[in-house]
Amino acid sequence: MIKIISIVGARPQFIKASTVSRAILKKEGVSEIIIHTGQHYDSNMSDIFFSEMKIPEPKYNLSISNGTHGRNTGRMMEMIEKTLIEERPAGIIVYGDTNTTLAGALAAKKLHIPVFHVEAGLRSFDMRMPEEINRVLTDRISDILFCPTEVSKTNLIDESFQNFNCKIEIVGDVMFDAARFYEGFARIPDSKDHLLVTIHREGNVVDREVLSSIVKGLNTLANFKKIIFPAHPRTAAAMRKFRLQPNFPIIDPVGFYEMIGLIKTADIVITDSGGLQKEAFFYGKNSVVLRKNTEWVELLDNGFTRLVSSDPELLVETVRNRTWANTNFGVPLFGDGTAADKVVDSIKTFFDGQ
Repeated sequence: MIKIISIVGARPQFIKASTVSRAILKKEGVSEIIIHTGQHYDSNMSDIFFSEMKIPEPKYNLSISNGTHGRNTGRMMEMIEKTLIEERPAGIIVYGDTNTTLAGALAAKKLHIPVFHVEAGLRSFDMRMPEEINRVLTDRISDILFCPTEVSKTNLIDESFQNFNCKIEIVGDVMFDAARFYEGFARIPDSKDHLLVTIHREGNVVDREVLSSIVKGLNTLANFKKIIFPAHPRTAAAMRKFRLQPNFPIIDPVGFYEMIGLIKTADIVITDSGGLQKEAFFYGKNSVVLRKNTEWVELLDNGFTRLVSSDPELLVETVRNRTWANTNFGVPLFGDGTAADKVVDSIKTFFDGQ
């Protein structure tokens, strides 16, 4: 039996892991244990996702949060290492670009345990972003790099990964698998045609001037259309700290099925989340991104999303005047919905060949 440990810690990773967990359950000769680092510690950001998505309960919950990048990543590495030594897995799966991703990959690699990176090859080319640092370093020490798109594979080739001791595979996007599987579970809200807003990136919430500019733009938009803003705990705390005065309600984070419903009934999605940019596309919605760059250049290049950074005037104009927006959401940018099966098949082949 090939024992795999999946290491997760944040909302997007729970969604991605749900698809791979289902694929593992269907595959003979492969078993899975889940480690949850606790990076998203709020029950509305964590527990509800495991229960709603029917993900197997984590065998280990490390409860590591509320620290600096270095402190959290170091503590994760220490506790993940201890768990890996106890469990002795054949390999580990990490997802995306969080501190959990990097900590899991480093701990495993130093124990000579193969690392499989789902959502490899993404690049924003902005090394000020903690996520960019995490994804670049994780890619470099991974044994199989599972790319969601041609662009992500090209990024790795441009960085000479073909010369490293690793395998690069385009499998499609496991988030697209999840969108197809969970769409029928959406909880449709009473509200329709709203603006759905999420903000959580460090660069947008730690700087008062940046967050104030974003809120200024949202306040203007709130004069024309209802805003639904499920606030990340860090964002809500920053808004209180900076004494910002939104003229729209702020609500607690919502469950996965509620979020799908909010996306499906939104007029447009305003976010700084990479995952939500894609989810908006999957459910037929354009997005406006509160960043200067995006790792999902496919959405940008094809007119499904627009970058506005924190400029309040540009935000308002981009949302209200959508001459830029492509609504042909049938374009197959992210695979055929079978990415998770391809991931598990490839991992099994990796060990069968040893």
